Amino acid sequence: MADTTPLTAPINNGQLANEKASDSKKSGSSVDKEQFLQLLVAQMKYQDPLEPTDNTEYVSQLATFSELEQMQNMSQTTLNSQAFSLVGQDVIVKTSSASGNTTYVEGVVDFVRMEGGKAQLSIEGTLYPIDDLYSVVGSDYIISKKIPSVEETHAKYDHEDPKDLTLKVSLGQDEFQASSILVYINGKAVESENLSYEAGKLTISSKAFEDLDAGKYSIGFVFNDPLQTVVADKADITIIGNKPGIKNEETSADINNTGTEEG
Repeated sequence: MADTTPLTAPINNGQLANEKASDSKKSGSSVDKEQFLQLLVAQMKYQDPLEPTDNTEYVSQLATFSELEQMQNMSQTTLNSQAFSLVGQDVIVKTSSASGNTTYVEGVVDFVRMEGGKAQLSIEGTLYPIDDLYSVVGSDYIISKKIPSVEETHAKYDHEDPKDLTLKVSLGQDEFQASSILVYINGKAVESENLSYEAGKLTISSKAFEDLDAGKYSIGFVFNDPLQTVVADKADITIIGNKPGIKNEETSADINNTGTEEG
């Protein structure tokens, strides 16, 4: 809605004095056609009758006003045309509350409705002005948000204090959801009995690590979603300590050597 506050700025030599920055919501922005027309009328109303503004200047200002109006109408027509092309697409709109809080809403445009000459985007039952459009979301972005994923993890495993490893893993959403996971440690598959999944958490039993020598190992994941998603660069595990049985073997060897020497 256009600002209809009366113009009460002082007049110097038939011209409006420098206006004090108002607290209008359009302060600091470009002047729209309604404001432009108000300024022009005020200038004509309060001009110095002894030194009236030249008619040529008025004609020039009216021409500028006409150009401004045409540009704004063209811009709005272009926005409205673009709005209809957004039906069925995923978009992000940026809205602001009365308190100034900014909110971003993402969703699919269900339909477009014209109100007051401006297009309104319907997203999940709520109408948003086309002017609130912040971004159009590409299909690749949508898919990347829905396919299975693994939270980046750098874990440690100690043979002296063996514990299960738990990772945050998403099976995906909607048509991209998986129903099973294959886990590989340095290219070798982990047996299914050593894996369990519940509520977004994948647990790898300590038994999957007990035969591994000390060192760093990559953990890979293969999901059975429609895209057969593979995640190979998000998780690794560093193993320390001696494998079970190594100390016992060393001890037995020492006993045998001692026995031989004594004999």
